[in-house]
Amino acid sequence: MKLIIEPDDGIACLLDAIRTAKKSVEIAVFRFDRRDIEEALKTVAAEKNMRVVALIAYSNRGGEKKLRKLETRFLEVGITVARSAPDLGRYHDKYILIDRRALYVLSFNFTHLDIDHSRGFGIVSESPQWVKEAGKLFEADCARNPYTPGPDTFVVSPLNARKALGAFLRQAKKQLLIYDPMVSDKEMLRILQERAKAGVEVRVIGEVAGPAKFDVQKLAGRLHTRTIIRDRRHAFVGSQSLRAAELDSRRELGLIISDGECVRRLLNTFESDWVATCAGTEMAPAMTEDREEAAPEDAEKPTDRVVEILERELNPLATEVREAVRKAVAQAGEEVVNDKEVKDTVKKVVKKAVKEAVQKVIEGSREGDEPRRRAS
Repeated sequence: MKLIIEPDDGIACLLDAIRTAKKSVEIAVFRFDRRDIEEALKTVAAEKNMRVVALIAYSNRGGEKKLRKLETRFLEVGITVARSAPDLGRYHDKYILIDRRALYVLSFNFTHLDIDHSRGFGIVSESPQWVKEAGKLFEADCARNPYTPGPDTFVVSPLNARKALGAFLRQAKKQLLIYDPMVSDKEMLRILQERAKAGVEVRVIGEVAGPAKFDVQKLAGRLHTRTIIRDRRHAFVGSQSLRAAELDSRRELGLIISDGECVRRLLNTFESDWVATCAGTEMAPAMTEDREEAAPEDAEKPTDRVVEILERELNPLATEVREAVRKAVAQAGEEVVNDKEVKDTVKKVVKKAVKEAVQKVIEGSREGDEPRRRAS
C-alpha cells in the first residue's frame, strides 16, 4: 500500500500508473482539466490498443459543458465512455483501476487546483478484495445498475458510509485527527462530542457547523481532502465529508486503512499542517502556494505620496492583469468565473504577488538606494 500526498507528490504517480498499464485503465471522473492525464489515456488507448473506460459524472457545479466536451474528446480517440446516472445528487467519487490489479482511491479531483495547490491524499492498494469491490462498483455505475456494498473498510456512499464511519469514530479510544471542509452531520457531530467528553482528543482541520467542544482550525491554504486518523493506528481517506449529503445522497468512495507507514505519514502531515495553521502566518512546506504572506513587522507604512504614485503606475498593470485573466478564462471555460474557489485563489495570487513586489522594492531601497542618495 502507498500514500499519495498532494500537492507534494504532484501528478507523476498517476501518469506513471496509466502509462505502465498492460491491459486496462478504468477511471471515474467528477472534475477534470488535466491535459497530461488526458494525453496519457489517449496514448494507451491508441498506441497500446488497451481497454480504457471513463465513467464521467453526469453533472458537477458549473462544469457540465466541460464534462460533455471531455466525453467527446475521449470518444474520438477510442476511449469507452459511460455517464453516471442522475439518481444521486452527485457522483463525487474519484478513483482509477489499473489492470484490475491496482486501485487508486483519491480525495482529490483530476484538476490543477486540487493536485497542484490543495491538501489532498490518495491510497494506492493491490488488495484483491478492494480491487474486486472497485471493479464491481465501476461496472454497476457504468451500467446504472445497483451496487451491493462489500466490507465496511470499502466505504461507499450512500450505501454503507454512515454505518462504517460512525463505527470508525465510536471506536476511538485516545485521539481523532480529522481533515474535513465541513463537518455538519448531526449524528457524526454527536459522536465527536461524545468522544471528546469521554476524554478522546479531537482535532479538526477544516470547519464544523455550530459550536464544537473540541479543537477546530481552518487550514491556511486550500483543503480538499476528507481524512480521519484514529488512535494513530488507523485512518480513513476518501471523498465523503461528515455531512448528510455526502453520507446519504451522493456517490462517494473511501478506504479505511491500517497500514503503519501510510498512517504514520498521514499523522505527520496532519501535525505539520496543524502547527502551521495555529501559527497563522506560516504554512506547511507543501502548501505555500496558497499562502498570503504577512508583511514584515518592520515594513514601512506607505505615505500619501507613495499611494499616489502606486495608483498612477499600477493602471497599466491592471490592464495587463485583466488581459491575462481573459486569456485564462478563454482557455479554461467561462464557467470558472462562477466558481468561488477559483475567484478566491486568483485574489490570493494577486495579493501575494503585490506584497512580494513591494517587499522586494523596500529591501532593495534599504540595501542600495540610501547609500546612493548619500553618495550624491
